[in-house]
Amino acid sequence: SQSPFLVTHFAFKSSENMMKAFNVDRYGNKDNVTLSDTPIPAMRAGDVLIQIHAAGINPLDSKIRNGEFKLILPYQLPLILGNEFAGVVMQIGAGVSRLKIGDEVYGRPDHRRIGSFAEFIAVNENDVALKPKNLTMEEAASIPLVGLTAWQALIELAQLKKGQRVLIHAGSGGVGTFAIQLAKQLGAVVATTTSTQNIDLVKRLGADIVIDYKKDHFEKILHNYDVVLNSLDGETLRKSLLVLKPGGRLISISGPPDPEFARNLKLGFGLELVMRLLSLRIRRLAKHRRVNYSFLFMRANGEQLTQISKLIETGKISPVLDRVFQFEATKEAMAYVETGRAKGKVVVKLK
Repeated sequence: SQSPFLVTHFAFKSSENMMKAFNVDRYGNKDNVTLSDTPIPAMRAGDVLIQIHAAGINPLDSKIRNGEFKLILPYQLPLILGNEFAGVVMQIGAGVSRLKIGDEVYGRPDHRRIGSFAEFIAVNENDVALKPKNLTMEEAASIPLVGLTAWQALIELAQLKKGQRVLIHAGSGGVGTFAIQLAKQLGAVVATTTSTQNIDLVKRLGADIVIDYKKDHFEKILHNYDVVLNSLDGETLRKSLLVLKPGGRLISISGPPDPEFARNLKLGFGLELVMRLLSLRIRRLAKHRRVNYSFLFMRANGEQLTQISKLIETGKISPVLDRVFQFEATKEAMAYVETGRAKGKVVVKLK
């Protein structure tokens, strides 16, 4: 039965209180992801229940499926995958004040409550924002994870200012295409790395200096940079130190995680020690060059998404969408993202 504290846009019959979702029942490869009937998620105080129209696909989804985060994010299996969405509010829980039934919203659920590869998701209202009016559901679903990553890296951590210089690796990828645009809005000089076929794309997005990584070594060309945003491998991370000026910031979303990350997630002393050891080499190298190293694990934040919506609605930032798959082809969409060839974002469409 429905809670008396819920306002509802529609009524579930007990036999229909189910939805389609892509679950992973044990960690491993893509064969462990299955489309199945599962209960519509229960709501908590402060939650909204959202009917999902589109969901973004990210490398993070495959990493979670493979069990790469099981130490720090001990999910209970079976687990519904998916880290961002756009959809319509169908129910509101006790204490909800910002949103109402029928609102078109988008968001990244809290990392403990993922599950956007599904017909419905329950999230705290503070983790979502109204969808930009000028975007389709598919376009909106491509924004939350990369938008919040770029915002938290460049604005929160780096405090990037006008005239500063930033290197954004993998400029044609999901995070890169958004981060280039955001950095330009902040007035920064933007360099990026990409492959030959994507040079025109990143220039259109605003990149001032483009390094073709197949032809040139970025660390031999760029010097005295204020910020580097890394999403690539450990070798690229170490080489990135060479382009930073003393006092510069190296921010990595691909690891290794540092002790502060463990403290922020309240992982306990044991895991904090593990993170300290994992990041020891890069932190020592950074200290030697008088550079600050940070690992960023992006968090849900509806208030920041609202700020991002304003930039999108005024035409200052635009989504870059590579392909839209049907919901039933979610596994194929994940496989496509894993190739690393997507330009911008990949999305699955439910409605």
